[in-house]
Amino acid sequence: MKSLAVQISFLIIVAICNMATAQDSTRTLTPLQVQELVRKYHPVAKQAGIHIDQAQADLLIARGGFDPVLGTYISRKEFGGISYYNRTSPELVIPTWYGIEVHTGIDNYTGERLDPTMSKGQTGFLGISVPLGRDLLMDKRRASLKQARIFRSLADTEQKLVLNDLLMDAMDAYWQWVSFYNQYQMVEANVAINLERLEFIRKSLRNGERAAIDTVETLAQLQSFQYQRNQYLLEFRNAGLRLSAFLWDEAGRPYTLPETIIPPVDWENEQHMKDFDLNLVSLLNAASQNHPELLTYDFKLRALDIDKKLKFQQLLPKADFRYNHLSKGYNALASIGEYAIFDNNYQYGFKFEIPLRLSAGRGEYKNAQLKIMETKLQQAQKQRDLEIKVKQYYNEFVTIKQQIELQNLNYKNYQQLVKAEEVRFSNGESSLFLINSRENKALEARQKLVDLKAKYFKMTYALQWSAGLLN
Repeated sequence: MKSLAVQISFLIIVAICNMATAQDSTRTLTPLQVQELVRKYHPVAKQAGIHIDQAQADLLIARGGFDPVLGTYISRKEFGGISYYNRTSPELVIPTWYGIEVHTGIDNYTGERLDPTMSKGQTGFLGISVPLGRDLLMDKRRASLKQARIFRSLADTEQKLVLNDLLMDAMDAYWQWVSFYNQYQMVEANVAINLERLEFIRKSLRNGERAAIDTVETLAQLQSFQYQRNQYLLEFRNAGLRLSAFLWDEAGRPYTLPETIIPPVDWENEQHMKDFDLNLVSLLNAASQNHPELLTYDFKLRALDIDKKLKFQQLLPKADFRYNHLSKGYNALASIGEYAIFDNNYQYGFKFEIPLRLSAGRGEYKNAQLKIMETKLQQAQKQRDLEIKVKQYYNEFVTIKQQIELQNLNYKNYQQLVKAEEVRFSNGESSLFLINSRENKALEARQKLVDLKAKYFKMTYALQWSAGLLN
């Protein structure tokens, strides 16, 4: 009887040592390694980077609205052997920020029947075009550039949002993988112990020390553990496949996680999350100020405000003024200073128009205001949702931590009950049935403890995710 208890204790020690030795000789995968692989090689993460490049390209397009433009106009008319006119007019237009355009060029008119308003020969000009009403404070060109700058920053924020969600999904798969591996290892150790126990009981039966029913009792316990082992092995393999969905190599090929890669031995060490923010007040502040999903609303509101300013321009009259200083020949500056700007050698034009009811302008401006109101309401709702989400995850985090402490005590109590039952068995006061029953309860308690610890670590990542810090 005593020899059986000693043998069982010895087998438990051997099983634990074998598990540690096996892990030391096997490659491991940490959560930080998973996150690094996802950031670098996952297609969704790469797509987010492409969106940034696209936003940069859109910004370059918008800047093109302020590129100087060189153009020319050439026309000629001959009819009935008469050269009516021959015109060559190259011009350089330089846009500026406040809607003013500087332009310079040359007009060269020759022919026998020129329009009297045309100056024969070569005329150089230097002038400006100024919007005095609509488009003075904001026009499509400036609006497009300002919005492109905002959308470039928005692309960075959206990348963080994508990574925040992607990494949380990866961590959810990772901690399931960790949990099932440890469940499998625990049951595998119990299978090894019960195989040795069965062999010991059979030897004792042959020596006349045990009854035949003890062999049946031990075999039933062994088969129960073998069934659980197969089930957890299946769960571990499937969890590995789910985790593999987030793993890609440098060449962009999907990577299937082999069973030889396992979680690290010290996966329960809380030092791995020493840099995590686990304070509720701090998490709430981080979520309200820096959560990527909220920041996207800030960028959208800034873009909508620019659109509103542009739409307001439609309520103003269109009043455009253009002035050219003229000089004979190709030198546009030749006669500058000789006369006042409206005394001689000048040309100007003024255009004014305004819709009498401003229906389109009022409608577009009202629509821009409504879009801003709608976006602000969505932002307020999203901020409230995020606040509630952080608080919910924090409550779960605190409760799981408490549950782990209780379950740890519960597991230790079951361990003591197993040892006590073994002592009673060695004294002839118990049976294999009771030892098996205690052993099952101890295994269930330890499995629940491992499951809680895996959930605990997953919850630490969920807290970072809810506050938008997981990127």
